[in-house]
Amino acid sequence: MASEHAVIDQVIDQDLDVYVQGDGPALLLAHGAGGGIEGNFGLVLDDLARDHTLIGPHYPGAGRSPVATAPLDLDDLADRLVAAAVSRGHERFAVLGESLGTTVAVRAATRHPHRVTALVLTAGFPVADPVLAFAAQLVKTLWTAGEREALARFAFLACAAESQLQGLSPEDVDAAAAQVLAAMPPGMRDHFDLVSRVDVRADLPQVQAPTLVVAPLGDRLVLPGSSRRLADGIPDARLVELPGAGHILAAEDRVTWLRHTRELLATVASRG
Repeated sequence: MASEHAVIDQVIDQDLDVYVQGDGPALLLAHGAGGGIEGNFGLVLDDLARDHTLIGPHYPGAGRSPVATAPLDLDDLADRLVAAAVSRGHERFAVLGESLGTTVAVRAATRHPHRVTALVLTAGFPVADPVLAFAAQLVKTLWTAGEREALARFAFLACAAESQLQGLSPEDVDAAAAQVLAAMPPGMRDHFDLVSRVDVRADLPQVQAPTLVVAPLGDRLVLPGSSRRLADGIPDARLVELPGAGHILAAEDRVTWLRHTRELLATVASRG
């Protein structure tokens, strides 16, 4: 494999739309399929930016990043995210990955071990479990068929926690699905195509960075067992389970997530 510096030099000019906020040690944000930085991390951006520089590249076809012209490649995506931080003057950083972003974060940690200081992996998976594999195929099928409203409804129902769905009227579901539809990025199909192909099981024993794995136990898109497999495979990883939490964390679950994430970041900072 080419040297780490050569890899970064090769991708440094391949621009992505990058969210940047705050000042201090860098946190590299890896969002999920069909998501974006504000969609996945919006509830905690301001808090984390009080004492960190947040660097959040949008994958091709998300944010203002151009849609990919070829199937997404996990190595390339991980390298491009790392390059986004390095090109902004940050040599080392923690990586916070959500859903598909957990595989990007793990691959970044194994391809660039001297840069990645810590990992926080939320609602993640090493390889698509049967439910996620079916969901990815369904997303691709509905997208190709032009059934965007049906896809938005499925995405909302799959990602919300049970507590968020209780008591909703059909009109409420319609309104929520309309919001999801408006936010779906043009690269959504490409993202879920990558979801169906990624496999970082062989990477897990190679991860050297301290790792926090957060498992939402009410997740119906990525089964909680997938997060447990991440934690079991990464040496000394710490697993935190969030009872009742859905795939997209609600505000009360983000409070717990933030506390554990800050504890990890403080521990890493104290080690220098």
